[in-house]
Amino acid sequence: MKGNFVDELRWRGMLHDMMPGTEEQLGKEPTTGYIGFDPTADSLHIGHLAQILTLVHFQQCGHKPIALVGGATGMVGDPSGKSAERNLLTEEVLRHNESCVKSQLERFLDFGTGKYGAEMVNNYDWFKDFRFLEFIRDVGKHITVNYMMAKDSVKSRLETGLSFTEFTYQLVQGYDFYYLYSHNNCKLQMGGSDQWGNIVTGTELIRRKTNGEAFALTTTLITKADGTKFGKTEQGNVWLDAKRTSPYAFYQYWLNLSDEDAANMIKVFTLKGKDEIQSLVTEHAKAPHLRKLQQALAEDITIRVHSKADLQKAIRASSILFGQSTTADLEELDETTLLAVLEGVPQVTIARSEFERQPSVTDLLSEITKGVIFPSKGEARKMIQGGGVSINKSKINDPNQKSDFRLLHNRYLLAQKGKKNYFLIDVK
Repeated sequence: MKGNFVDELRWRGMLHDMMPGTEEQLGKEPTTGYIGFDPTADSLHIGHLAQILTLVHFQQCGHKPIALVGGATGMVGDPSGKSAERNLLTEEVLRHNESCVKSQLERFLDFGTGKYGAEMVNNYDWFKDFRFLEFIRDVGKHITVNYMMAKDSVKSRLETGLSFTEFTYQLVQGYDFYYLYSHNNCKLQMGGSDQWGNIVTGTELIRRKTNGEAFALTTTLITKADGTKFGKTEQGNVWLDAKRTSPYAFYQYWLNLSDEDAANMIKVFTLKGKDEIQSLVTEHAKAPHLRKLQQALAEDITIRVHSKADLQKAIRASSILFGQSTTADLEELDETTLLAVLEGVPQVTIARSEFERQPSVTDLLSEITKGVIFPSKGEARKMIQGGGVSINKSKINDPNQKSDFRLLHNRYLLAQKGKKNYFLIDVK
């Protein structure tokens, strides 16, 4: 055994609850445990990341992790934490999502051939040929309606409405645990604290069908210090897929956490040890303005989810608006990163025909851009002559210079007015 898994979660502030006997089971022998991930999108998001890292800690402490991709449960819809019925996805979309989720999970866990190498399973494999009458005989008869109705995920939805489909979700998830217990010697299911009801339904089904003993452990749902949901931005979820959330935006999310949040999240979202984290907290406290905690967290998790190259690109991109940079630096950015960097910057669209006639830079920055950048030619000319205007990070000195600039990605110009005012010109 390489360490105490429960102690590891406890000092990191991740442990929420566990069934009696769970810690004793884990201390007695290497144990197989699982966490389920429903493929409701073609990417996991950072809300899932705490669960993924729970499996990583589980494996590093000498146990065998199973990552279950819910190809079947994804077709049903988990009512836990939901205030309304979820739209059901087509089987084709779910199969695509499954493959995407699998490839993301493979980045974190060791799927080696050793005795405790991680496994990935899909509950669609054992549910696809499970007939309805068999299910209600073999599973439904062991769990009473009273037992199911007592679950918070059901009670909270009774007034607003809960379909039979979502009502039965806990039976389907419970059967997953029974199946893995029977076929993979899996004795532990883990998940977020909102999954407690579904998990203990599985332990109850195992007890009633086999008279066996299984265990449950839940982790704390991650929230910010101000009580708001972690992992959400104005644009929605922070995704693990670079196509949905660019590595730059991903890096910036962690970099912009408050000091209090960073001190908590570095324990949850990195594998750094207690001493190293305490040293970072102490160092940060001496000079909070340097944001050492946020930087250490952002760098570690960006490399883990994306790559070292993506981290370096994100750091370079960060200097575009907030540090010294050149036209060459700007041209190095791919279009997705460029737009992520400039998110929130005022934008103005001009016709390509207007740009191609090569007006003076004064006309471009006033009349042609509809007064968004400068309200008049006179003001534009005055600031250009004063050295306060740049296009694509190159300073403009002549108000009569032609607008023969090379477009970024054959479409964009970045205008800078003074030190901090940026504008993106979209040439269509």
